[in-house]
Amino acid sequence: MTDAVRPLPRLTFGADGPVAGARVLAEEVAVALSFNGSTQAVMMATPADLQDFAVGFATTEGLARPADIRSVDVVAAGEGIDVQVWLSDAAADRLAARRRRMAGPVGCGLCGIDSIEAALAVPDPVAPSALRMTCDQVLVAFAALRGGQPLHDATRATHAAGFWTGDHMAAVREDVGRHNALDKLAGWVLRAGVDPGAGAVVMTSRVSIDLVQKVARLGAPMLIAASAPTAAAVDLADRLGITLVTSVRDGRFDLWTHSDRVTGTVPHVG
Repeated sequence: MTDAVRPLPRLTFGADGPVAGARVLAEEVAVALSFNGSTQAVMMATPADLQDFAVGFATTEGLARPADIRSVDVVAAGEGIDVQVWLSDAAADRLAARRRRMAGPVGCGLCGIDSIEAALAVPDPVAPSALRMTCDQVLVAFAALRGGQPLHDATRATHAAGFWTGDHMAAVREDVGRHNALDKLAGWVLRAGVDPGAGAVVMTSRVSIDLVQKVARLGAPMLIAASAPTAAAVDLADRLGITLVTSVRDGRFDLWTHSDRVTGTVPHVG
């Protein structure tokens, strides 16, 4: 965790007046994701688990499949980091063709997206899954995520994404960005050879349509999140066969789609 945080001096103002001290803050650095020598995106990210980040980003953005990735190298680049991903020739050709279709520069949020149609792309539905969770297991899974966030505990400034496999949290990844945390988790799932259809993704954030897209490309059948979804995210989760659980707090949660995966509920959603 050392490279991901840094203590800085501060003054704290309150009833006792200014008090000098220090606080540990999360690092945020420019991370370039390069594929076969050409930069695809530059993200502001926490400099940890970057190989997971690259594999997850390539997969959840539809750039390449895990089998297409030959190697991942993390290289210091001035004040930032260049994560160099090397793809098979066929995958590199597909990515080059995609770049040639791009009309021009894009802003942040949806990296490498060149059109409204691409931003709203609908991935393939997730495969049928035997995953079932009780209401209590949903709450336990979310509590387990809260217990696996050392960066957040130190800084109170990071998001987390975890993978729950029936009775335990198999892995948690953290980052200052919620999309980055999910990409890092997806990379872990794929690199570890874990079946994404056998577990649920658990996140600390709200749910937007792009997170649902990423979960679908990973192949996970359930997404559990701390805060509310957008309407578009609910619509897409329903369409893609993803069980969407949000607003988990104080022993309660909202269940939006495909309620058959949460046992003990009335199956009227999705």
